[in-house]
Amino acid sequence: MLAFLRDDFTLSKRALGLILLVIGLVGTIGLLGLDPLAELLHRLGIDILSPDRQAGFGPMQQVALLASLALTVAGLTMLPLREAPPIAPAAPQEAPQAGLRAAHFLLGLVLAALLFYFVIYLVYAVNIIRFPFDYDQGEGFELVDTIMFSQGRWPYQDTEVYPFYSSNYPPLFHIVAVPFVWLFGPAYWYGRVLAVLGTLITAGAIGYAVYRAERYTLLAVISGLAYLASNYIYHVGPLFRQHLFMVMLETLAVVVLAGVHDVVEPRQRRRTLLIGLGLVLAAGFTKQHAIFTAIAVFVFLFVNNPRRSLAWGVLFALVGGGIFLGIDRATGGQWWLNIITANVNPFVPGQFPGLFSQWFGLHGALVILAALVLIYEVYFDRISLYSYWFAAALLSTTLAGKWGAGDSYFATTIAAACILSGIFAARTLKAAWRWPENYLTRLARPLGSMTGRYRAGLLAAARVSIPLVYALYVAAVFHMPTGGPVFGTLARTFGVEPNTGFALYDSAGWTVGYAVIGQIPTEEEIANGWRLVEIVAEGDKPAISEDASFSLLAGKDVVGNPTQLRNLYNNDLYDPAVLVAMIEDQAFGVIILRALFYPDPVLAAMMDAYMPAESIPMNGFDYQVLRPDPGWPERRAARDETD
Repeated sequence: MLAFLRDDFTLSKRALGLILLVIGLVGTIGLLGLDPLAELLHRLGIDILSPDRQAGFGPMQQVALLASLALTVAGLTMLPLREAPPIAPAAPQEAPQAGLRAAHFLLGLVLAALLFYFVIYLVYAVNIIRFPFDYDQGEGFELVDTIMFSQGRWPYQDTEVYPFYSSNYPPLFHIVAVPFVWLFGPAYWYGRVLAVLGTLITAGAIGYAVYRAERYTLLAVISGLAYLASNYIYHVGPLFRQHLFMVMLETLAVVVLAGVHDVVEPRQRRRTLLIGLGLVLAAGFTKQHAIFTAIAVFVFLFVNNPRRSLAWGVLFALVGGGIFLGIDRATGGQWWLNIITANVNPFVPGQFPGLFSQWFGLHGALVILAALVLIYEVYFDRISLYSYWFAAALLSTTLAGKWGAGDSYFATTIAAACILSGIFAARTLKAAWRWPENYLTRLARPLGSMTGRYRAGLLAAARVSIPLVYALYVAAVFHMPTGGPVFGTLARTFGVEPNTGFALYDSAGWTVGYAVIGQIPTEEEIANGWRLVEIVAEGDKPAISEDASFSLLAGKDVVGNPTQLRNLYNNDLYDPAVLVAMIEDQAFGVIILRALFYPDPVLAAMMDAYMPAESIPMNGFDYQVLRPDPGWPERRAARDETD
């Protein structure tokens, strides 16, 4: 116990393996025994599970069981690793040059392809930044949150009172954008600029992490560009949304903290911990999903120095908890209700498996390299924060299966995979892998003896395989606009046909949870957007719109946040009676629907009291314009008499 509290104490691989084994066994036994235990207790009159829960394994239980089994296997195989993990890397050795020139030439071609994707990303970003309406559903409500903060108001409001609005996201991203509201008024462009800058900073941090670890400039640049080349990052990078801003803060935090235990000078180490943990806290107050990065960070700190991790963990909890409780008190409990309780959403059947399969099909080349680094570090080196982060981020992707989630939930995993795959590639090209003696190297010794004479050839093949792996990634994530003078000409020249219903080729295809975006808006769509603004501006009555931009640009109240109202309603936390009554009173001049996200009673009232007037296409959606139905008052009176 006293050794555990020493400032220089580090958990051995054997001790870590024992912890993983216990956690894995407890999880496996608990999951396998949950239904039999519940059935036994039910017969005794004790119910420990929700009555509407079906017996058997759902998606989350399956993932949890696989994770528990993986922890069990990892723990068992780590038990023989009695030696302490190495702290300092071995001195670099002169390596043969076999295959290096060919690898560099091929990597140059990979770099050219990634730069092409980077240009595509910038062109797409510029066009989205200039688009004056919601490009993706929900952007307008991010802007509303920002406007409310600029006015000194919390966006966490009582949704049963007009205008029935509340936010379901933490405040930091919106607060960062507040000065732009003061200077330029309500607009989408600055939130999108901040989001794009966030992706560029993330790419830079990824490149820096690879360079700091391996001093390989070419692969550092490729690793950063690989992040921006992802279909998922291209998809959501330029949006007025906070998720990739959170990923930026997570990445910066991990890069800052990755080498903290190698810092000898106490003051510098404390400063590094303060900055790194401050960034983790900032990520958490940007979006709740950052909790997985916080877990990875504190597991890393605990394994390498339990005493230090506990001390800083208490400080982290006090500061974070204090801010959380302060906001909740300032909002009269609406913060907890809207940020935590309302976000307990159901899982959509097939959404997580579909997204996971799509994600791996696109990023599998990098993910496999990242996984190999993680496995290597478990058995032969000190486990880096990057590996803990990658594992935690991979686990977090299970939440992509929830209603309201999607492909952006894989962004943190992509960032971690880009760092680890870059490290793998650099070490392979430098022939810098080290194999300290343990039971695995002893088992592999006969294989090493047989292949020793072919070392130069195997090294050359390994080096050449690196650019080929990146080439597979480049091919897998292929996406390109197919319209316009430049991209249209390229598409016709190389026979690239759109596969999305827009002037866009996207190799990702589509699955449940993958947003239908990525195309460059046309002038016709912009004109249609202004037509919708004109419709909302008619008359003195407020309007209801699933996209907030039309109300904002028309100078009218933004009424309701449809997805948040549905979240609250589905969790029995929202009574829509007042909103339904206003709809039945035809208190709104017009209703504009895009995806029918409102709670069912609200949608039913809309269909009763309003009638379709016209349909206006924009960004692949048909915006349904509903106007008051003149026959509704008579039907309502008859209904009320019957009731």
